[in-house]
Amino acid sequence: MPEGREDMTAWDVARASAQAMWAGDAASRALGIELVRVGPGSAQVSMVVRPDMINGWDVCHGGFLASLADSAFALACNSHGEVTVAAGFDIVFLESARLGDTLVASASERSTHGRNGIYDVTVSRTLGEGPSMIAEFRGRSRALNRQIAR
Repeated sequence: MPEGREDMTAWDVARASAQAMWAGDAASRALGIELVRVGPGSAQVSMVVRPDMINGWDVCHGGFLASLADSAFALACNSHGEVTVAAGFDIVFLESARLGDTLVASASERSTHGRNGIYDVTVSRTLGEGPSMIAEFRGRSRALNRQIAR
C-alpha cells in the first residue's frame, strides 16, 4: 500500500488505481470501452461493437475482442496500487460478435506470486435472456515495483 494510505481499504486502493490508470488510457477511450466496476483483483468493462470494428466477414475483428479483454485485465492487475504490465496473454474465441452487440469483459485474479500474476477474463455478449460467453482470455502480469501515483 502506498505510503500515507494506510487508512485506505483494498476497495479504495482498487478504485484509486483504476481512476489514475483509466485517466490516461486513450486506447480504451478511443474504442468506446467503459469501466463498469473494479475491485481488488477484479474489473469489468463494456464496449459496443461499432461499424469500424467489423471485418471482411461481417463480424467483429478479433483484435477488438482482445483489446476489450486486455483493458479489463489491466484494471484488475493494477488494482493493488502497484504499476503492473502485461507479460503476455492468450485468447480463445468461442463465438463471433456482431455489429451493435454490447460486450462485457469480466476479469478476475487467479494467482499472484512475487511480481507475477495470472488473470482470467471472460468476454460475453449481453442478450435478452442473459450473457453468452464469446471468448476466454488468460493474462500474465508483471509488477514493476512502483506505486501508482494518485
